[in-house]
Amino acid sequence: MKKILILSVSAGAGHMRAAQAIEASAALHDAAISATHLDVMEYVGSGFRKLYTDFYIKLVSNHPALWGYLYQKTDEAEQSGLSQKLRRAVERLNCRALIAEIKQQKPDAIICTHFLPAELLSREIRKARINVPVWVQVTDFDLHSMWIVPNMAGYFAANEEIAYRMRLRGLPADIVHVSGIPIMPAFAAPLDRAECAAEYGLDPARQTFLMMAGGAGLGGLEALVERLLAMDGDFQLIAMCGKNEAMLASLQQIAAAHPGRLFPQGFTNKVERLMACADLAITKPGGLTTSECMAMGLPMIVNSPIPGQEERNADFLLEQGVALKAIDAAALEFRIRALLAEPERLATMQRKIVPLGRPHAARFVLDRVLAQQHA
Repeated sequence: MKKILILSVSAGAGHMRAAQAIEASAALHDAAISATHLDVMEYVGSGFRKLYTDFYIKLVSNHPALWGYLYQKTDEAEQSGLSQKLRRAVERLNCRALIAEIKQQKPDAIICTHFLPAELLSREIRKARINVPVWVQVTDFDLHSMWIVPNMAGYFAANEEIAYRMRLRGLPADIVHVSGIPIMPAFAAPLDRAECAAEYGLDPARQTFLMMAGGAGLGGLEALVERLLAMDGDFQLIAMCGKNEAMLASLQQIAAAHPGRLFPQGFTNKVERLMACADLAITKPGGLTTSECMAMGLPMIVNSPIPGQEERNADFLLEQGVALKAIDAAALEFRIRALLAEPERLATMQRKIVPLGRPHAARFVLDRVLAQQHA
């Protein structure tokens, strides 16, 4: 039995979901692996946790331009500079409980889906206080300098370009692996559109748009839904509300006025089944969500990207010809009208996206980590 520890940070959902995907893949595919996921924020002081997670979320939500500026400046900062040394010193002061937990767990290998635990463990390895191979999984289609951490056993890149940039930053080619971004095993299973559509009362033969954006930056999901439903066109809308009960109730009222056209959905852990019903997703371009869409062969209209990593994700999708971008509600309506008028355009996006999907990324990561253990 090989014991794998997966370390993440609850600052944004993507890092956590990638870790959960690796953990789920281990449980599903290999009885010889014991994988445990830990949120590093549960092992630090409350003040540090609040600063690291709450500050990040408030910054990207309320001051995205400032976050974009900081993202760029920290990417360009010299790692030997005073500000970077001070940042790492503060992080080290808050990691004692985590290091103690790792020593108690005695893992055979560690996989980090966030750069913070990788940074903390790099120093422990350098000081010979931990003798465990540590791997780093990048969770966006971008490479910020904070992901380049010394003393790691290996790195997993979202695509060939990120791997190339890793090597340009000095990482040996033999420890850089192109895995894709780990997503849940459910996104790798073949799904029947008609069967999934029947679960939600959808018509599998009608064009279907899946709205996952939450309306952020576009005027609210209810307003977007009503704007699209006012258009001519034979299409269905699935609107995902997550845990927002008030929004769900509001959308259900709108759905009652548009029978057979709008299908509001509350929180679900079966997003893949909704994606299987859809021809297009309207979503923010997070690394995990876009990877899920690519695995399902689902083109996108991306909106409201967070400056920095999500903008880079959007750039990647646009360059590949598998997504369009909507900067506001008018742009979203224009894009939908264009796709309805030119169905071949959407079909082309669907053809292009299929080869980009890496539904087995989590399994690839585990196989590579275990291969080193057996070497």
